[in-house]
Amino acid sequence: MNGSTTSTVPDVIAAEASASVERKLARVPLVLSNRNFSWITERIAGVNEGAAPRWWWVTFSISSLVAAIGLFCLGYQISTGVGVWGLNHPVGWAWDITNFVFWIGIGHAGTLISAILFLLRQKWRTSINRAAEAMTLFAVICAAIFPGVHVGRVWMAWFLAPVPNNYGIWPNFRSPLLWDVFAVSTYFSVSVLFWYTGLIPDLGTLRDRAKGKLQKLLYGIFALGWRGSNRNWRHYEMAYLLLAGLSTPLVLSVHSVVSFDFATSVIPSWHTTIFPPYFVAGAIFGGFAMVLTLLIPARAIYKLHDIITPGHVDKMAKIILLTGTIVSYAYAMEFFIAWYSGNQFERYSFYNRIFGPYWWYWWVGMLFCNFVAPQLFWFKRFRFNIYIVYFVCMCVNAGMWFERFIIIVGGIHRDFLPSSWGMFHATWVDIWTFIGTFGIFMSLFLLFIRWLPMIAMSEVKIVLPEADPHHHATPEGHHPVAAGGMERTQ
Repeated sequence: MNGSTTSTVPDVIAAEASASVERKLARVPLVLSNRNFSWITERIAGVNEGAAPRWWWVTFSISSLVAAIGLFCLGYQISTGVGVWGLNHPVGWAWDITNFVFWIGIGHAGTLISAILFLLRQKWRTSINRAAEAMTLFAVICAAIFPGVHVGRVWMAWFLAPVPNNYGIWPNFRSPLLWDVFAVSTYFSVSVLFWYTGLIPDLGTLRDRAKGKLQKLLYGIFALGWRGSNRNWRHYEMAYLLLAGLSTPLVLSVHSVVSFDFATSVIPSWHTTIFPPYFVAGAIFGGFAMVLTLLIPARAIYKLHDIITPGHVDKMAKIILLTGTIVSYAYAMEFFIAWYSGNQFERYSFYNRIFGPYWWYWWVGMLFCNFVAPQLFWFKRFRFNIYIVYFVCMCVNAGMWFERFIIIVGGIHRDFLPSSWGMFHATWVDIWTFIGTFGIFMSLFLLFIRWLPMIAMSEVKIVLPEADPHHHATPEGHHPVAAGGMERTQ
């Protein structure tokens, strides 16, 4: 036989060894159980088709009721005055600005997952980016309520925008509060465009599958004539790439500008240069926790275990650990800077933070929830245990609110003059206004998952095993997934 076509025994052994090494080094697929394109479409689009399940109506009714109570409190505060809140001298900022900074932080994970991870070619983002983007929009809507309302005369809030700038007397461009308006409005506008652009291919799919005339009409209008042609995809990918590049600096700029509300002041514990990176890391920290808080129940209810896999949860838990470590480092640096400065006012502000009247906010919220709890994610078995992951995320959600409260109220309730010290106590209007924003947030999110695909079908299909030419198929349901506490549908 011709030697050029003959395979020797060593060659066969080497080939088998090479194939074995490739199988061992192969990554766990991003979609499990060898699911195909048709299954992805049916499972995701099926959520939006047909009648809404009973649990959806019950949950939506409760969240709508809570939202209505919150809106009533806002109307009561606007018609009566900010005196219905617990604000006083010296605590002029309290739950209002705390809630504003909290909700703005929640909105950061969506843009990070969608834009930065897209530019870094991280394909695991495809299963979670759509819900995270929607969460961003709803969180910014909740955040935007408070800056306009807390000024006392909400009908004058439009002066924050430079509408009458031709007079040259209204906007104060040197005010960080005005910077907030530009940063947040720009962030929201670009996030809406980015979210909507990513929806267009899936809206075309829903239009083609729609049974009712009204649904077909509405999906058809918003799909912008999508046909899936080569020209459509070329324009779509270019627009998506440009918006991702435009969104990326916003992740760093928005919460940095929000931190300037404090960093540019002269209040002890506020005027520090560590605030911009500290606030950005904290926003990503809290944002990823909220993404998991929403997606873990949705994953279980709609049986999306093969799309939102244990690997996705593991990666998000690692990011929470990373950003939580950065936040903890910032906590330590704040105390070091206060001690090293030799400033008695600065030193006392941090002593008051730990041992003052709001001591438990620091010990429970900032120390346990934001530092101790995320340390569980150093261990793989905890990152793969759904209950521990959810517990840590709930701790982070609570901890980030406590952190903003202790920074804002803890920084101003005791300042330079002991004669002007005071305490803040939340009123029922404070409490229910904040709870009401959760109702608004959940109502909007429930409407989103009811009528729009919560997972990007077109993007998930790209990472299917059958779309990978180097994929080595394995038997149905036998992908090498690490064992843990996460159940998985077959």
